[in-house]
Amino acid sequence: MALLGGPRPVRAPAAEPVRAPGTVRAPEPAPEPAPGPRPAPAARPSRLRPLPGLALAAAGVAVAEAAHRALPGVPAMTAAVVLGVAVAHVPGLRTFVCGAARPGLTLAGKRLMRVGVVLLGLKLSLGDVLGLGWATAAMVCAVVAVTFGGTLWLGRRLGLEGDQPLLVATGYSICGASAIGAVSEAKDSDERDVAVSVALVTLCGTLAIAVLPLLQHPLGLSDAEFGRWVGAGVHDVGQVVATAGTAGGPALGEAVLVKLMRVLLLAPLVAGVVLAVRRRAASNATGPAGAGDAGGRVGARPPLVPLFVCGFVAMMAVRSTGHVPAEALDAAQTGQELLLAAALFGLGTAVHLPTLARTGPRVAALGLCAWVVIAGVSYAGVVLTA
Repeated sequence: MALLGGPRPVRAPAAEPVRAPGTVRAPEPAPEPAPGPRPAPAARPSRLRPLPGLALAAAGVAVAEAAHRALPGVPAMTAAVVLGVAVAHVPGLRTFVCGAARPGLTLAGKRLMRVGVVLLGLKLSLGDVLGLGWATAAMVCAVVAVTFGGTLWLGRRLGLEGDQPLLVATGYSICGASAIGAVSEAKDSDERDVAVSVALVTLCGTLAIAVLPLLQHPLGLSDAEFGRWVGAGVHDVGQVVATAGTAGGPALGEAVLVKLMRVLLLAPLVAGVVLAVRRRAASNATGPAGAGDAGGRVGARPPLVPLFVCGFVAMMAVRSTGHVPAEALDAAQTGQELLLAAALFGLGTAVHLPTLARTGPRVAALGLCAWVVIAGVSYAGVVLTA
């Protein structure tokens, strides 16, 4: 040991570690690149991508509104669906619809539909609905249950693809395209299934505008009874207004109230669909032996009541307070109609007629049978509660 304060020992250079035969020496780190312009980062998805499709949807809504003003018997939302289907099959526009405009049209069909459903709640006042009485409420619940169950069963027996039986049953039994949009969001349905279902329900509802007024007097219905029949048996709110309006103000008032009672059932129906989705997901994850997936976890579950349905219920509660100015209600109704028309135009552009033609007879059979069922059951309910 060297003495304290003595000369320090000189350290020998560290010997290179001995490598085993066959090993390769690690490469030297690459030198830093010379200063200069750096490569541009990867491009992020542009926020402007939806704009072409949204602009096309806005143009479609404008044309649909013009068609409604020229022909008041044709609801703007019905015209929007038909225009969307037509635009998607114009040779010069089809490439644009399926390409640059697709993000915006999909956004319209999903997000704008949600906002429209929320604003739909402002049409519903619990006081007005309860004023119809328990007999009418029981009649409406029976019509919804029979129509939903019967249409769902028949659609599955006909072998329709995907969620089409569920969506068609929802649209016929509750409130047309708005209900289809709500359930499809909760179920995460394929866009084409949604588009086909919306087209079918909208076109059959339009048929009711022409047929039901012709049957009022042969069936011996008073104006009030005719209004309740229309409210219980026609799908969309706009179609209800167009159909019942042919019999005057009393019929229109009864029709809208009965229709809004059906709309009230939208929230529990969506909650029931979400529960069914959760149970099926849990069953698929655990398997017959209950082993679960590789991580022992069940996938993320959708919320029991989606946020936009909570918004619908909240708007209904706000309307029930009676403190919403008439101007605000009128503005909300206009906004709701425009948003739903834009959403329906976007969904209409997703309809591919050659694909629809392959299942056309089955879809048409389901639509006509469901239309007869809801018209017959609602007529029986009106007669029994008269």
